[in-house]
Formats: sequence, C-alpha cells, structure tokens
Amino acid sequence: MNIKQNIVIRVRLAFTLIALVALAVVYALVKLAVFDAEQWQEASIYRQIQEREIKATRGNIYDAQGALLATSLPFYRLAIDPVQASDTRFYASIDSLSLLLSRRFGDRSALGYKQLIEQARQKGNRFLYLSSKEISHHELQTIKTWPLFREGKYGGGFIPTKEERRYKPFGQLASRTIGNVSDAGHSVGLEASFDHFLGGVNGKGYFQALSGGVLRPVSHANEVKPEDGYDIFTTLDVNIQDVAEASLLRQLKDRNARFGSVIVMEVQTGHIKALVNYERKSPGVYVESYNYAIGDQGLTEPGSTFKLFSMLALLEEKKVSLQDIVETGNGTHRFYDRTMRDVKVGGYGKITVQEAFEKSSNVAISKLVDQHFGHQPKRFTGYLEKLGLDQAIGFQMQGEGVPYVKTPGSKNWYGTTLPWMSIGYELRWNPLHTLMFYNAVANQGVMVKPMIVRAVGRGNEFEEIFPTEVYRKRIASDKTIRDLQRLLEGVVENGTARNIRHASYKIAGKTGTAQILENGSYTRKYYASFAGYFPADQPRYSAIVVIDSPEGLHAYGGDVSAPVFKDIADKIMSQDLELNTRRFQGAMAQIGDFPLIQGGAYQGIREVTERLALPARPLAEEVDFVHTALAGNQIVYRSGDQNVSDQVPDVTGFPLRDALYALENRGLSVQYTGSGRVKRQSIPAGTSCAGQSIHLILE
Repeated sequence: MNIKQNIVIRVRLAFTLIALVALAVVYALVKLAVFDAEQWQEASIYRQIQEREIKATRGNIYDAQGALLATSLPFYRLAIDPVQASDTRFYASIDSLSLLLSRRFGDRSALGYKQLIEQARQKGNRFLYLSSKEISHHELQTIKTWPLFREGKYGGGFIPTKEERRYKPFGQLASRTIGNVSDAGHSVGLEASFDHFLGGVNGKGYFQALSGGVLRPVSHANEVKPEDGYDIFTTLDVNIQDVAEASLLRQLKDRNARFGSVIVMEVQTGHIKALVNYERKSPGVYVESYNYAIGDQGLTEPGSTFKLFSMLALLEEKKVSLQDIVETGNGTHRFYDRTMRDVKVGGYGKITVQEAFEKSSNVAISKLVDQHFGHQPKRFTGYLEKLGLDQAIGFQMQGEGVPYVKTPGSKNWYGTTLPWMSIGYELRWNPLHTLMFYNAVANQGVMVKPMIVRAVGRGNEFEEIFPTEVYRKRIASDKTIRDLQRLLEGVVENGTARNIRHASYKIAGKTGTAQILENGSYTRKYYASFAGYFPADQPRYSAIVVIDSPEGLHAYGGDVSAPVFKDIADKIMSQDLELNTRRFQGAMAQIGDFPLIQGGAYQGIREVTERLALPARPLAEEVDFVHTALAGNQIVYRSGDQNVSDQVPDVTGFPLRDALYALENRGLSVQYTGSGRVKRQSIPAGTSCAGQSIHLILE
C-alpha cells in the first residue's frame, strides 16, 4: 500500500468517525426535543420553583364592648406586566390609564407615567411597580375598573401586590397598651404579650419564578396552609379609656409634668377598664412610649398612699383604734439622726388616729408604727409578704416591675427604715400594686388580681377564657376593712382630698406625695398620686392617678392627681347606665324628678325609663335623639331639629357623650367647658351646619 492509498483510508476513517459522532448528536437532540421533552420541561420548571413562607392573618383585638381596637388590613402596591396586553388594547388604554395614575398618586405627570410604562414594554420587562404609595382594599376595587386594569392579569397585565398592615381604628387611643409587634425585636403591649395567640401559624407555599421577578403560585404536595391567629378580647372600655386619657393629658400639660399614669379597674372583677401612660417628649408634647403603670421604670416610692397599709398592720395587730389620741407636737419628731416632718408648719398637736390619716400626718403614722413594730419590724413587713405585695403578681402583660421592699436584718436596714417605710419611703411599688391593694379594701377585703384580657378565641368560640383570679381571699378582718373604708372616706370628706367631694356620690381614697430621689439625694420634685374608689357606699370602680414632677405651687397629690381622679369618676358616673340605675333603686321614682334626664339618645333614655318603671309614651317612629317633657303623669318624647341632618341640633339638656355624637356626625367642630349636661350652645338650633364650630357650656 503506497502512501497515497494510506492517506485516503485515513481520511475516509476520519470522515466516517465524524459522521457517526454527528449522527449521535442528532439522535440525542431529537431524543431530548421529542421523546424526553416533557421530562426535561418538568425538571426545568422544578428548578424555577421557590419555597416561600405564607404569613398567617393576625388576630384582632377588641375592647369589652366588642369595639375593634386593632386589626390587620390589606394594603396594595400597583404593578403591571407592560408586555402582557396586545398592541391594540395597550395603545387604546395607555393615555387614560396614565392620567388616572397621575391624579391618584400625584408623584408623576400623566406623560411621565406613559413614558415609564412604554419604555418598560419596549425593553420587554414583565414586572413594573407603578408607585411606591400604597392603596386600601376599598381603593383597589375602584382601580380595578380603570382602563387596561379592568382586563385583569392576563388581558391587561394588572398585578396588585398585597401586604397586611396593623391598623388601630381609634388612632392613638390606648395605643401603648395595645402595642405593636416588630421583627426588629421592639414589640410591646398586648400585641407582644399575646403574640403567641395573635400571630397564628405561618404556612408554606410554592411559586414559579417568571421573568421580571413575578412569582406564580403552583400546587405542591408539601404546601402548608397558614392558620390564622386568635382574637384577643380585652377588659378595656374605649369610653372610659378616652375619658382617662383626656383628663390626665390636660393636667400633665397644665403642670408640665414629666410623666403620668392612670389605671381604672372594676372592683369585683379586677377588669382593667382604662390604662393610660403619657411621657413628656418636648414642652407641651406628650406621647405614650412606656408603661409606667406596670413596668420597672414605674417603680417608685409611693409616699402617703402607703399609709393605708400601715394602718392595716396597726389595726390588725389591735394596736390602735381610730379614736385613739396621738401627739404630733410641733410637727417634727426625731428618729435617730433624721427628723420626720409634717407638711403643716407647727404641727397638728394632739389629734385622733382618724384625723392623723385624714390630714396625712407623717409624724403621727411613723410614731405609731415605730412604737408598735419598732422592736419587731418583721411583723410589719410580714404583712406585705402575707398579701403578696412584695413580689410581682404575674400580670397578663409583659414587663411587670418587681416591687422592692427592704428586709429587716439586712445590711441596708437601719433604725430609720421602719418609720420612713411607714409613710411610703424605703420601698418601691408601681401603681398597679397600689391599686390592687386599694381595690381589695373596696372589695370588702377580697384581693383580686388585675387583668386586662378576658378571653382568646375566634368569633363566638373561645380557645381560652381567663376568669377573675382571687389573689388573696382575705387581706384583713371585717372590722379592719370597715375601719380602712372609714379612713378613706374621711380623707375626701374632711382631709387632704376634700377639694374633690361630690354632692351626688361619695369618693373614698388617699392622697400621696413623695419627694423624688435623684443621685442619692431627695429633690424638691414630687411624685403626686391619688388612689381610691367610687361610689364609696357601693364601690364599682377603683382607680389610681400618678403624676411625676408636676411644676407650680401646691404640687401635691390632693392638688394635682385627685382632681384628675374626680374628673374621670364624674364622667364614668354620668355614662354608666347600670351604675346610675343601681343608685336610684330603692328610692321611689317620682315622675316630677324625671327632668334630670332632659334629653339625649332615644334608645338610652327609653332603657332608663323602663328600668325605673316610669310611665312613658313611646314615639311612633324611631329617631336618634329626643328631649323629654311631662304630660299629666306620663313622660313624652319630642323629636325636632336634632334629627335634621343639615341643621345644628338642639342639644341643651344632653349629656356630653350624646351631644358630641349628634354634633360631630353633622360635621361640626365642638369645644366645651364645664361638666355635666349641656346648659347652653353657642349656635342656635336650626342653623346650617356647613363649616361651623360650636361651643358648649356644661353644668
């Protein structure tokens, strides 16, 4: 074989090998494209599938009457697939759509929106956010009718993206108590404390990643549906909360105080009806940023409100009676190297124990406690331990402060500790502990644990119900409780809180004023407080008001905090139908006395007349508001301009709540002074409502 033949053979072999390889490649391609196409397509899609967490819908929070305090609402951002619509549909709609987008969001001109969408279409983008602004679910329903968007996702490329936001219908009312939940770890309030109920259980979903960042949900064997959170049913009452917030805030601003807190509680149940905390951020500006009523930062020396506990210990030990005489001398008394002083210069001289408490004599109370417990201080602090007032109570909300009480025999127990502890120094409580103790006195000695959540569930089905918990079955003997009640009533009738005496119902309580300790020294700043209950003869509510560092003259509990207590009590008494009915039961309902209810909400007045068994002639038609009059021996109702929607109504005789409702629902701006019922209104009834501001005088 010559060289030429050898070369030809090699070339033929090479071409044959190349042909065989080419055939193999063609076969593989045909097999891949035809026979294995479905398999590889599935594999390709599978690689595009992403697992994502699907968040559960958070539960709602309600007040005691069913008013919605917090809920989750859907908000949307508008996005579009600019390529999805046909040319005919796209160019027929783009001008109108751009104009509507510009009018709604105001962040671009109509031309700007048109250019934005057209450029994205030309580039082949499959996903474009149209604005950073969010819209509500209600707005979305309207936007769905816009040109191009009305064709939906596949016809017009409309892609609204949804995200839930927490919404509080009452705005800032009880905002800190309701709280918030944050992924950054700054969760507070009920939202944080009951997050394990509210949050539900997140699910797991699977999505196919499309071009432009679009995720399309797909069915998957491993998907898990989210389990929505439970609703929380609180003990709060938005009406009482509103009253408490307004009263406290007004006093804080008037006194330029550092912070203040209010707790209002039902005596028998321990249900907290209002929980308020305000802190000064700048002159005249107060915010709810910390729960001083419950938390560590609210732990402070309570001052004279603690004297009620000192009296409990003295009375239970049978060391004194209320009519015993105690010598206060010139208002000073020396305990070792420290001098105890009364507020009144020159002292009170000889006074009874009852008078000593009413006048809040530091000298009298400290002398009595030192005389009877000085050699056995553990017997005194033992009452704190017995009542559980030296420890956290296990409140339902996170962040409860732990009381600080010195222990006899410890390194920081001195000869002066007991006398000063007896008047509310050398220990630290928060307002919640003080109120729980005062509430027990109002509740005939039964100490119930304060609570703010009564149930967890969905709709009418409850997952868990929290009943009233008795913290201590008996804090003292019946006689001691009666004496303590007599002492508290005396403070308001004759003592340091006589400025809040009320003609139609009785308040019982105690003022407190403590100097504030800063950097190891007592300052001229005060912690002013008032704790008590009302009505004193049939206690329904207990409350505490604390105000830190009020400015101005007379920065004491009786001058600063007691008036806030009275303002809250007055408004609750005027609004609480059951409480007022109970007060008048047992007394014959005289028809001539009925003008006490001169006008207001028709349904509410009818309910009062029925409960008091008063003869009344109902109206033939249902109306919102009425005035009352007498016709013979019957009550008659008259409706007039107060039910004409475009005119200023006659609200004279109305309680404030009904007057505000009637006026504000007609668009009127309302201001008022005084308390009670509407005596005069600045704009005559029948005047046009348009753009009016009205002032009410209450008496």
